[in-house]
Amino acid sequence: MKTAAVLAWAAVALASSAGLAQDAADAEDWTPLFNGRDLDGWTVKIRGYEAGDNFGGTFRVEDGLLTVGYDAYEAFDDRFGHIFYREPYSHYRLIVEYRFTGESVPGAPEWARRNSGVMLHSQAPETMPAAQNFPVSVEVQFLGGFGDGQPRSTANMCSPGTHIVYQGRFTSTHCIESASETYDGDQWVTVEVLVLGNERFVHFVNGDPVMEYGGTTVGGGAVAGHRPEAKPDGHALSDGYISLQSEGHPIQFRRVELLNLEGCMDPAAANFKSYYVESDPETCRY
Repeated sequence: MKTAAVLAWAAVALASSAGLAQDAADAEDWTPLFNGRDLDGWTVKIRGYEAGDNFGGTFRVEDGLLTVGYDAYEAFDDRFGHIFYREPYSHYRLIVEYRFTGESVPGAPEWARRNSGVMLHSQAPETMPAAQNFPVSVEVQFLGGFGDGQPRSTANMCSPGTHIVYQGRFTSTHCIESASETYDGDQWVTVEVLVLGNERFVHFVNGDPVMEYGGTTVGGGAVAGHRPEAKPDGHALSDGYISLQSEGHPIQFRRVELLNLEGCMDPAAANFKSYYVESDPETCRY
C-alpha cells in the first residue's frame, strides 16, 4: 500500500510539474521598451544633428510619459526626429499607447499636424548622416482627427525607402490608409502591430485589426540625405530597429512594450515558449 501511495503521489507531482512547465511556456513575457523613468536604452537622431544629440530636449520624460516637445524650437526647420530602441528585432508583437497634445510647432508642414508614428525594421541610428530626414523603414503612421467630422484613420502604413506587397500586389504607394476609426482630441489610443520578418504585418487599433500587408523590401523614395549603402534597393527588409517619431506635433507615449516571437523552440529547454514562431537555438538554456 505504501508503495502504491508513493507511486500515486509521484504521478500527481509529475503531472503538477508538467502543468506548471506548460503554464510557464504559455505565459507571455512582454518587455517594456520604455521604463517610465528615463530614456535608458534609447538613442535620439534628429535631422541636422548627429545620432545621440537630443536637440532642445525634444525627447524627454514628463510625469512618467515619453514626451515629444518643442519648447526649444523657434521654428521646426524640417528637424524630423526619431528615438531608436537599442536592439533590432524581426518577429514580434509591439504595443504603443499614444496621445497627441497641444499644437504643432511653427514651421512644421501642414501634413505633420497631429501626425507621428512608430518606425519598424529601421536602419540603425548611427548609420544615418546628420542630413538624413527619415530612416529606411516601414512606418505605422499615427494620425489624430481634427474634430471637424472628417475621417482621418490611424495606424496607416507609410514606406520611407521601402516597398510592400498589399492585397496580394506589389505597390510603390508611399502611404496607405487603414480601416480604423478617427480619434479626435487628446485621447489615448492603443496600437498593436504583429510583425513576422518581412512576410506579414498586421496593425490593430484598440484591439481591432485595421490593416495587413507583407513582402517588405528596400526601395522607393521619401528618404533623403542617406548613404547609398544604407538603401540597397530590392533587398528584403526582414528585421531592424524600432523608433518613435517627432514630426512637428507634440505627442506622448505611456506604453511601449514588445513580445519577442523569436527564441528557443525546443520544449526540453528551460526557456521554451509555446508562442515562438521563429527559432533561435543559440538562446536555449538547459
